[in-house]
Amino acid sequence: MVCGVREGEKIMHSSVIHSYTAWRNSSLASIVLLAALLWLAGGEVAQAARIGDLGEVSAWQQALRFFSFRDAGLRLVLVGCLLLGLNCGLLGGFVVVRRMALVGDTLSHAVLPGIALGFLWNMDKDPVAIMVGATVFGLFGVTVVGWITRTTLLKQDAALGLVLSSFYALGICLVTMIQRLPTGNKSGIDKFMFGQAAALGENDIILMLITTVVTLVVVVVCYRGLLVLSFDREFGQTTGLPMHALHHVVMLLTAFAIVVAMQAVGVVLVSSMLIIPAASAYLLTDRLHRLLIYAAVIGMGTAVLGAFFSFLGNNLPTGPFMVLAGTGVFVICFLFSPRYGWWTRLWRLRSRRLRTEREDTLKAMYRVLENREFHGEGVSAVDVAEYRKDTVEEIQRRVQNLVKTGLATDSEEGQMIHFTPKGYQQACMIVRNHRLWELYLTNVARYAADHVHEDAELVEHVLGEDTVRRLERRLKFPNKDPHGKPIPSVRDMLGMTHEEEGAKMEGGYGYRP
Repeated sequence: MVCGVREGEKIMHSSVIHSYTAWRNSSLASIVLLAALLWLAGGEVAQAARIGDLGEVSAWQQALRFFSFRDAGLRLVLVGCLLLGLNCGLLGGFVVVRRMALVGDTLSHAVLPGIALGFLWNMDKDPVAIMVGATVFGLFGVTVVGWITRTTLLKQDAALGLVLSSFYALGICLVTMIQRLPTGNKSGIDKFMFGQAAALGENDIILMLITTVVTLVVVVVCYRGLLVLSFDREFGQTTGLPMHALHHVVMLLTAFAIVVAMQAVGVVLVSSMLIIPAASAYLLTDRLHRLLIYAAVIGMGTAVLGAFFSFLGNNLPTGPFMVLAGTGVFVICFLFSPRYGWWTRLWRLRSRRLRTEREDTLKAMYRVLENREFHGEGVSAVDVAEYRKDTVEEIQRRVQNLVKTGLATDSEEGQMIHFTPKGYQQACMIVRNHRLWELYLTNVARYAADHVHEDAELVEHVLGEDTVRRLERRLKFPNKDPHGKPIPSVRDMLGMTHEEEGAKMEGGYGYRP
């Protein structure tokens, strides 16, 4: 048991070392980014126009004004949006990978009573008091969820829904009471409900900067433990890593991120800044360190886009525009992600179908030539259609695809088909794959010879060269399939002499001479 744990630790260590190194190298870029944010935040703020307090000007003028960065108030808002996107993107990566998206939503709603109580502490919108109150209630909500799931038969989703609704209802009641106070309407507490980036002040930016720096430091220093926590918590516990403590650290940092982002986005939408950038990044990569970087970049980009679109008009909400921008990025990733995109998968399926059609047609042409002992140079579309049990029109359509890809040529208005050297080589390869797999099933898997054809029809299109070479070595470089038909060799595919084929084998390709 001990040996197994140690071996597992070695495997996990080797798997995380590359990710840890890459993430540590990227920390320099984070430092540069923070320095740029501090530069953007510089300047006088008191006399600057707020993002939602602009005069009646055209959208083009507003866009030029936005990208000129002349307004110190706008620079302050941009710094807040960038810090918000960076912090939420990093922590959202861990939330999404651990499948705790609903936990983030629960946290965002559970902190509302804490925000109200933090305001009631000294009847002022003190960022520190609000931070403390919101963090306490957020962690208390997560603790209540764990207590309910441990002591009752309720599942986590039911417990999360119960805590989310009850804490949010309590927060709504407290906020309503505050607004009925003599100075309640002027307190700005309502900004936490729906968000207003223009209401961000210097103290809010400082608080955002502190929480973002703390998040960066924790992620860089504890990345290995967080990686193990995200994918194999039980393994981390067996190796002595403090999984329980790391879990609570992530929850605490997530609560901080939600609280500091809430004034810009609002309690209703703040969880989306955790989930949407990370969900978009999840579709782009399978590596955690890359996912965190992509999520941070997407989070900052969507936050800036939200600020930009809200800047184009007068008193337009920033938070909803951030969420809409993030949703747009997610839609693009969902459709065009290189590996998991819907359109990309559709294109791969279409390409695979066309390739299978080409290979089936080439195989049929080869079999027609083989049946007449390779007399003549071309085959007729009628013979191929008869062998494939297809119509002549369908075969002619497939032949046009072969002609376009340089695998065949046609004559007599598509009635006669001729291999190109490349097409003949590919036909030999697909026939070789088919007959080798049939022989493997009969000799090794002990299938009956009359039950292997359909299986080989599917497998012949996915066998790679390495697998084919292993099959040939396993079967001792056979000449014929179970039905007595010859298996094409490398000489057949490339048109080589015996001497050239022997040199090919000696070069390490493993083909039979």
